[in-house]
Amino acid sequence: MHLAWLELSQFRSYQSLRFEPEPGVNVLIGRNGAGKTNVLEAIGYLSLQKSFRRTPDAALIQAGAERAIARGSFRDAGSSVDIAVEIPISGRRQVLVNEKRPQRLSDVAALAPVVAFLPDDLDVVKRGPALRREYLDDLGAQLVPTVGADQREYEKALRQRNTLLRQEGRNTDPMTLAVWDARLAEAGGRVLANRLRLLARLRDRLSEAYRTVGGEHETLLPSYSASWVEVGDIPDFGNPNPESLESALLHALTERHQRDMETRATSAGPHRDDPSFSLEGREVRVRASQGEQRSVALSLRIVAYQLLNERHGRPPILLLDDVFSELDPGRADGVTALLPHGQVFVTSARDDEVPDIGKRWRVAAGELT
Repeated sequence: MHLAWLELSQFRSYQSLRFEPEPGVNVLIGRNGAGKTNVLEAIGYLSLQKSFRRTPDAALIQAGAERAIARGSFRDAGSSVDIAVEIPISGRRQVLVNEKRPQRLSDVAALAPVVAFLPDDLDVVKRGPALRREYLDDLGAQLVPTVGADQREYEKALRQRNTLLRQEGRNTDPMTLAVWDARLAEAGGRVLANRLRLLARLRDRLSEAYRTVGGEHETLLPSYSASWVEVGDIPDFGNPNPESLESALLHALTERHQRDMETRATSAGPHRDDPSFSLEGREVRVRASQGEQRSVALSLRIVAYQLLNERHGRPPILLLDDVFSELDPGRADGVTALLPHGQVFVTSARDDEVPDIGKRWRVAAGELT
């Protein structure tokens, strides 16, 4: 799979851009603020249907413009997938795949898989659990489209339940609340089951990836904590029972009715769970060095790359945003080993930071040359 061309209109810093990258390695060189990351963000957006910078859609629209447009054609073995997104300043965005609206946006990520290495990846390891949940949910959706559909259904039910609680507080009708309990529990059981299946696959690979990147020989393992179910009692992460998880969440939601009505928020469910990682029993977030944490963050992206490669029978597109400036030589070598496998986009402010491979593109004044 490779990106054959990319067109942008009023997207971030680009008034208009037509970019036809090489199917191999593409190195984008330019000063800070030149627009290198904006190109990678557009590629990622076409696949993931959201910004990997975690910014709202409105931030993608050039100042003073009414809309932003991103279009790209992804090619593979004689076939092509054309994806177009129009993001208006107000109203709903329009997404077309081969000039038709997709049935589910979660299908788009599987059609054009992308893995991004970012300087902010360290936050996935060292900050709160929300970013780790996002990592699992995004990767799961790229591997299995129904995972994204389950997550969106859960988020919709959660919004509705929280809206009811915010509006009614202690006066919330128990019968109405029970209706949203059931919907939330059904979707939540599937969400946790999806995450556990993915964790089982990560568990078999993380240590090897960690040793490749950092040279250390410690065992890197994932774990998962939830306040509403004893995850440690689940005998097989690879084959969880969504129905039993649904029952556990429904029980927890019912028990917490009074608490939720007082706080006007839902206190139990996958949206509050805490995935984490440990090195030889040491929790990485609080007991690992900065270098170890960076190696763990890189390992998570490497495993994502490997799983997507196996899932689709072809390497995903790899986006490396200013990664080499953050790495010592040993870790840089571990990342460089991935580059020849497929199409790669690398950004850097300095030419000498990036290995002498692929085609160089100069980024300045809204142009790539």
